[in-house]
Amino acid sequence: MDESMQDTRVANISGDAHQSAEDTDTIALWESAYRLFETPEEETRKFMRRLLKLGAKDWRRDAAIIELFCGHGNGLHALDRLGFTRLEGVDLSARLIAEYTGPAKCYVADCRCLPFPDHSRDIAVIHGGLHHLAELPGDLEMTLFEIHRVLRAGGSLALVEPWMTPYLALVHKVCENSLANRLSRKVQALATMIELEQSTYGCWLDHAAEILAAFKRFFEPKSCRIAWGKLLFVGMARPQS
Repeated sequence: MDESMQDTRVANISGDAHQSAEDTDTIALWESAYRLFETPEEETRKFMRRLLKLGAKDWRRDAAIIELFCGHGNGLHALDRLGFTRLEGVDLSARLIAEYTGPAKCYVADCRCLPFPDHSRDIAVIHGGLHHLAELPGDLEMTLFEIHRVLRAGGSLALVEPWMTPYLALVHKVCENSLANRLSRKVQALATMIELEQSTYGCWLDHAAEILAAFKRFFEPKSCRIAWGKLLFVGMARPQS
């Protein structure tokens, strides 16, 4: 991405500046495993399938959509391929956003303080970002408040997050198996990611009831499905008080 293109797409560069050396090393290891787990094309196609399960087929193609925790933008590529034309992404990492080369405008910003006016967007999308929040329930409440604030009346939150099910418990067991790690690149990569994010990932999985209650305080559920180690939730913003 050349400098002129980056200037038009990245509104505020700040996210990586406050990380310690230890944090930076951990993030680098996690991202290395993440890239081994699946290719960008595989992830984009996965996100397209997820979006369709979340009901994207019925969304207006000119809806103002923001993706939180957008990373290097494969979720935005998925939305673009599905025909959506008004796309924006938000992530805390300037470095990851700089890798994105699609049509969406991206912002380096904290999900707890979104850079958008009140009642200005139609749909917020999250592909597995909330379980990285450091403090539960505080950070989750702040993030949901901000999403609710920027959505128009009748706007929707659509998300996919890890969720404890018998299938996910089995996946964890496989990841703990040394032979499986040696035989499968994907298993080894997933095991590494789980280990490196265990403090937030484990906390997320342990607080299912509180998390669902928080979602429902801000959003009227339109769809809430739990299967194969994932929560797929779509909710309409409750009337603003």
